[in-house]
Amino acid sequence: MSKKFLAATCLLFFFSSLAAAVKEINLPQPKINGKVSLEETIHNRRSVRDYTAREISIDQLAQLLWAAQGITDRDFNFRAAPSAGAIYPLIIYVASKDGVFKYDPLNNKLVEHLSEDMRPSILRASLGQAAINQAPVSFIITANGYRTREKFGARTYRYLCLEAGHVAENINLQAVALGLCSISIGSFWDDVVAKVLKIPYNEEPLYIIPIGYQG
Repeated sequence: MSKKFLAATCLLFFFSSLAAAVKEINLPQPKINGKVSLEETIHNRRSVRDYTAREISIDQLAQLLWAAQGITDRDFNFRAAPSAGAIYPLIIYVASKDGVFKYDPLNNKLVEHLSEDMRPSILRASLGQAAINQAPVSFIITANGYRTREKFGARTYRYLCLEAGHVAENINLQAVALGLCSISIGSFWDDVVAKVLKIPYNEEPLYIIPIGYQG
């Protein structure tokens, strides 16, 4: 066995081991019949900045992610929030004590992106807004505008921001329906958040939404 072949085999084994080590969490199916009316969620929604350390359940997390970007039509893979041209350029990351996970809406699961608790770093990049560190989870909405730009040109940034607003409101209202609270944060250093989260160069962070129980 040649040294080159042995080295290549070792590298292949190393990278295969890394791929196998990536954590995936299959999520429960969402519920489409709730106990709280839409009108009640609109009436009761408030931006909350103080949270307890109480964890949210996997069912609650799955429901929030479905409200954000979940598939609502399997024939065409339409999602819960409207998107210009049905392009769906937004990506949802979940930051918690267990690390940072990326939501895969087509397969209804979370895929590990980073294994460390990055909330303290996100907090510093967000001008010290304590809700990020207090809440058990924070959703980070990023956008890859490449395909949108191909179709809509100069209107791309407007459409990305509009879509992020649709998604954020879905998250906020779903949080209320689940007995949770949230706050939409747009004040942060974009480049620092991107660096902290190690997101691809073609993604831009637009929103941070801490979610949990009111303190």
